[in-house]
Amino acid sequence: MKNPLYAVYGASGYGREVMPLLRAQLQAQKIDSSRLIFIDDNPETDAINGHSIFKFDDFMQIEASERFVTLAIANSIIREKLEKRCQENNIQFLDVAASNVCVMDNVNIGEGSILSPFSSLTSNVQIGRQFHANIYSYVAHDCIIGDYVTFAPGVKLNGNIIVEDHAYIGTGAVIKQGKPGEPIVIGHGAVIGMGAVVTKSIPPGVTVIGNPAKPLIRLT
Repeated sequence: MKNPLYAVYGASGYGREVMPLLRAQLQAQKIDSSRLIFIDDNPETDAINGHSIFKFDDFMQIEASERFVTLAIANSIIREKLEKRCQENNIQFLDVAASNVCVMDNVNIGEGSILSPFSSLTSNVQIGRQFHANIYSYVAHDCIIGDYVTFAPGVKLNGNIIVEDHAYIGTGAVIKQGKPGEPIVIGHGAVIGMGAVVTKSIPPGVTVIGNPAKPLIRLT
């Protein structure tokens, strides 16, 4: 008899936002949400919002025919490490999407994505693994997004943009539309600050802020 177990990895802020989305998704599929829990490596309590919290090793000790998880961890480096941990333990990844997410034509998304309420993905969009789109974010036409990319709330990604692996785009940031054959590129591991307006490509690993966005200068 099948007895699957489902989990949101991360019981802090974002995990608590993802949990009701996954719960509703399971209920719509007539899956028993009593088998839905949190995993947290440093839990501060035994349960939150009606769901038990387990450390990873304890999660693995619960009897289950299959195990499914969504990684609600904002830090993309940690998210990648947890993905590998789950793969090594034969845990499958869940794609989570709010019921009001808008997905249009020819949109391809890698496994483990989380699409929060009011997110929109328009047309001819390619997205890699473990993508997070927080509330009110959108991805316009002809964009390519790599693995482990994180959108904070209200990100506006206009057309013909490439976002490389591990990039983080802050709340309310706007990325100007590129041109066919001349996309704006957000480099590997780049960080776009809250409310920034990006009008040109950003090199890998660079943090930018402001309008127009410029590299952050750190005082030593």
